[in-house]
Amino acid sequence: MNKFLRLSSWFAIAGLTWGVGYLYNARYGGELSWLRMMYEQKMAIAKEVQAPQRILIVGGSGAHYTVDAELMQKDLGIPTLNMATDGPIGLDVILPSISDVIKKGDIVVLIPEYLLLLDDDGFGDRSGQFGAAIGKPGLGNIPTKQLAQDMMLLGVSTLKAVTKSSLDLVEKGRLTGYYSDPITANGDPTVMKQRTKSKWWSLTINDSVSPHSLRRIQQFKQEVEAKGATLVLGLSWIYGSTDSTTLGNIRKTAEELGKIAPVLYDKESLNVKTDSSLFADTHYHLNPSGRRTRTTELVQQLKAANIVPN
Repeated sequence: MNKFLRLSSWFAIAGLTWGVGYLYNARYGGELSWLRMMYEQKMAIAKEVQAPQRILIVGGSGAHYTVDAELMQKDLGIPTLNMATDGPIGLDVILPSISDVIKKGDIVVLIPEYLLLLDDDGFGDRSGQFGAAIGKPGLGNIPTKQLAQDMMLLGVSTLKAVTKSSLDLVEKGRLTGYYSDPITANGDPTVMKQRTKSKWWSLTINDSVSPHSLRRIQQFKQEVEAKGATLVLGLSWIYGSTDSTTLGNIRKTAEELGKIAPVLYDKESLNVKTDSSLFADTHYHLNPSGRRTRTTELVQQLKAANIVPN
């Protein structure tokens, strides 16, 4: 009996500890919690904005922090929503996470970062945890082993994260995170991060799009078209190297993606930029000026491809 009581007590303590960690990580305080809240806000916006035709921007943070949906809406006269979230969620989880709000007449513009395109299985560090946080455990058919590991980690708060939150409370009087800043009515970010510590270096792309990503995007096209919507693909803007390997891999990626759906990109530069002043804190995220330039180019490309009226 005593052994049973000790075992029960251990499970109770372990369960309580996991629950506290889950509340911090997924509900309020941890980075995942801010990502979840941003995602839920975007989904609510998409369900509220109803029109015969809409443009939905989909991808990771390399789309969230690069496209100005409000400016695109103004230029095209079509409701435009920035539905992009975070690359480490993984392509196989990002795509089904927004499928519920795609409807007939929509133009879905998928702009995946190269970390998503080059990935061999479609899953990232946050795949299982993100699905569980939004109430859809296993979203994207994440493997059972990875899901179990992610669920376990969902209840574990790291010392680094807790220390940051403690400092936030002392210095700011509130908890903050990378995605804790408000978003606009179009789903755009309102605060741009700036690179402060490390110097810029040119990003290299050492491989082309993976067979898995091609299959998943092809499947996504079928899912989008089944809803009466249209899929368009776009290459990311990057602060990158112009070496032959990088350009060759990007060119091959564009060619392969073009077999699935129209691909929007500059045929000369391949969307590789060598001016770091356009960028904010990463090789993908743009500052306000860069976002405006990028969005204006996308508008022109959508028109040139006859996806939207000229």
